[in-house]
Amino acid sequence: MTTTTDIELVSYEDALASYDPVMGLEVHVELGTRTKMFCGCSTELGAEPNSQTCPTCLGMPGALPVVNAIGIESAIKIGLALHCEIAEWCRFARKNYFYPDMPKNFQTSQYDEPIAFNGYLDVQLEDGETFRVEIERAHMEEDTGKSLHVGGATGRIHGASHSLLDYNRAGIPLIEIVTKPIEGAGERAPEVAKAYVAELRELIKALGVSEARMEQGQMRCDVNLSLRPHGREKFGTRSETKNVNSLRSVERAARFEIQRHAAVLNAGGTIIQETRHFHEDTGSTTSGRVKEEAEDYRYFPEPDLVPVAPSREWVEEIRAGLPELPLARRNRLLAEWGVTATDMQSMLNAGAIDLIVATIDAGADAASARKWWMGELARSANESGTSLDALAIAPEQVARVAALVTSGDLNDKLARQVIEGVLAGEGTPDEVVEKRGLKVVSDDGALTTAVQDAIAGNPGIADKIRGGKVAAVGALVGAVMKATRGQADAARVKELILEQLGVSEG
Repeated sequence: MTTTTDIELVSYEDALASYDPVMGLEVHVELGTRTKMFCGCSTELGAEPNSQTCPTCLGMPGALPVVNAIGIESAIKIGLALHCEIAEWCRFARKNYFYPDMPKNFQTSQYDEPIAFNGYLDVQLEDGETFRVEIERAHMEEDTGKSLHVGGATGRIHGASHSLLDYNRAGIPLIEIVTKPIEGAGERAPEVAKAYVAELRELIKALGVSEARMEQGQMRCDVNLSLRPHGREKFGTRSETKNVNSLRSVERAARFEIQRHAAVLNAGGTIIQETRHFHEDTGSTTSGRVKEEAEDYRYFPEPDLVPVAPSREWVEEIRAGLPELPLARRNRLLAEWGVTATDMQSMLNAGAIDLIVATIDAGADAASARKWWMGELARSANESGTSLDALAIAPEQVARVAALVTSGDLNDKLARQVIEGVLAGEGTPDEVVEKRGLKVVSDDGALTTAVQDAIAGNPGIADKIRGGKVAAVGALVGAVMKATRGQADAARVKELILEQLGVSEG
């Protein structure tokens, strides 16, 4: 029998020619609460291993949990933003499994009674098409600890000499958001998966319930995928690629699994229901463990926690306080800024939208704010291998640079030098201008001398201009700009050159 190992992949096009992909995406979001879900331990990152623990999150006998109220409120916010129904009454459950990173040997989660259910999220693809992803549920649970496998080449348990356990993360509040089967995406299934996780991340950030930094594990996605032959209704056997932690990797994992499943099925093999690991370096997945069914976890109601019964008044109060949702906001800004859907998608991909809005709020016009964040600053971020929001410049400072350009105190070349100085820690834009002596020279006395020198040094070009070839004035303007280190007002320089030569621009 053909298995899932050591099999040559079929092409993506050949896979889609025979099969329809069906996906299910499970996204875990770490909530940004100050304390854990069921105890008062801190959730701050970077602390010494096992320094943020207590008898409750370590599962000591007799230690009783207490629910984090902010965690409940955050779950309701997420549910409402996903157009879900909010349960009038729900319970926590114990999900039993035995693994070193589970100090209690069970995870406090929700099973058949989630706090939010039956919703949807509209996502926009690169070409502007909108695809609706149906949401099955969003439920509350706690994170596990962290295992560090030491001595092996891969960082995994196989080949390691020993393992270390850090329980600081055990008990941190999680929301798990589970989609209904995503059908009908066809060849765009991987793109839909990426767009869904991207839109969900924007929504989570807009709600203020988490920073949703995938590179830090604050948001991670399990990609469930199966194939069924064209014309069939029954789903195929699924695989689950666990803990995928970037948008690009979500897309790549879905694409690889489509090709892998098709290769196994074409060879007459059987897909094993299993978890799989995604490898960033190769874009491939490898087998993890055979996947348990729900009954294998022996769920039962958590006896130490009372049911959660949010009042309808509280739910509506939370609903009234929700911010404008990201897709609606982007559509509004698209109209206000007069940009294309492609431009807006580029700003979204760059993580620039909030920065541009803040720059506009600080006084810049929309075109200038977009220009600097998507131009010079995007280049700096790319060169330094960081994100835009991690650059050492604030939207208010970018707005000040734009204002100096608008007033004529800076030109674009000088403004780029000012931004460079701010990023280098040389001070505010005005301080950089002062320290580097970067203001535009607009004084006619100083400019006239430079213009006269340029004319004297380029008699042939001056004669062409006098003879009617006014376009040649650009060469003299360039000479003046070079002599003034780019600090001259180019428009005024041109006027002075023509005046000196007795030529009218018209």
